[in-house]
Amino acid sequence: MFVDIVSIEVRSGKGGNGAVSFRREKFVPKGGPDGGDGGKGGDVIFMANPHLTTLLDFRYNRHYRAENGQAGGKSNKTGRGGKNIVIKVPLGTLIKNEETGEVVADLTQAGQREVVARGGWGGRGNAAFKSPTNQSPRTAEEGRNWQELPLTLELKLIADAGLVGFPNAGKSTLISTISAAKPKIADYPFTTLVPNIGMVRLDMEKNFALADIPGLIEGAHRGKGLGHQFLRHVERNRLLVFLLDLESEREPWDQYNTLIDELRNFSPQLVHKPQIICLSKIDAIPPEFIQHAIDTAPDTVDRSQILTISSVTQSGLEKLKWRMWDIIESLRAEESPAEEEQDDVVDYIPPEYEDGDAEGAASEEE
Repeated sequence: MFVDIVSIEVRSGKGGNGAVSFRREKFVPKGGPDGGDGGKGGDVIFMANPHLTTLLDFRYNRHYRAENGQAGGKSNKTGRGGKNIVIKVPLGTLIKNEETGEVVADLTQAGQREVVARGGWGGRGNAAFKSPTNQSPRTAEEGRNWQELPLTLELKLIADAGLVGFPNAGKSTLISTISAAKPKIADYPFTTLVPNIGMVRLDMEKNFALADIPGLIEGAHRGKGLGHQFLRHVERNRLLVFLLDLESEREPWDQYNTLIDELRNFSPQLVHKPQIICLSKIDAIPPEFIQHAIDTAPDTVDRSQILTISSVTQSGLEKLKWRMWDIIESLRAEESPAEEEQDDVVDYIPPEYEDGDAEGAASEEE
């Protein structure tokens, strides 16, 4: 089952309490305070895993808790820090605060890690409060509290190119022909109920990901049909490939204008993505009808760039693959993202903890 949006709750660990303790050693009559600091609570970390393709697991487990830090001990021993919890999600997962709608993290790189809830810092033990005027402090701090967040996980599949078209336009047949993807294919609308991704390989070094987006219909942005569930996946594609069905009762450019309107109504940025327009199923259409379809293209479309293909006879597919590759390669070169450092588990340490050992051994409090 393909699941692309779920709600969960996460909670980081509470910091351990500081200890109140005094030295008790033989022949040392006036031992000073030696209560250690509490350990830091565990963080909640999300990590992008390219081997996952659905959020289905989160349907059955909606609550995630990191471990609490342990209390400090005698002899200035710091409590053990709580273990972090690392939650693996598919590449392209958008994490939002369910209450505010704020984007907490956007995991678009394989192995990317984001801390969404930080564990509480451990409280200071009484040894930290010793001063010339208070040489026997009997107070210690409680550990800082955890962070608890309601989150919405929204999966937007990442592919270099996406196939866009009405139901039964031939998208599934096309992706099964030029890639290793094996979607369900039948001669009725809405055969594809979930997005499919296949790798298109031109040679050993040239390949790209192609997504088959389930068919859109007029009014999809308002919730009609199945398309409204999957329009979000189009947002991640670098290139949009429009398949216009020449066998359909609707004129090809009526199909195109409707698809453009649906994309624009869902997100105006989508219509500015690079496009390839393909007239599909030419094996069943007379040549003069194909030429008429090209000649009647709207002025906004460059007629010299319109491709004609047939997935059944594989006519025009090689040209289509190389056209997609040329555009994708140029887009990849333009993006050239700067590498970001991995977000460490701890990126801020309060001054009073700079010399402390957040992962020290736990000990029994006196």
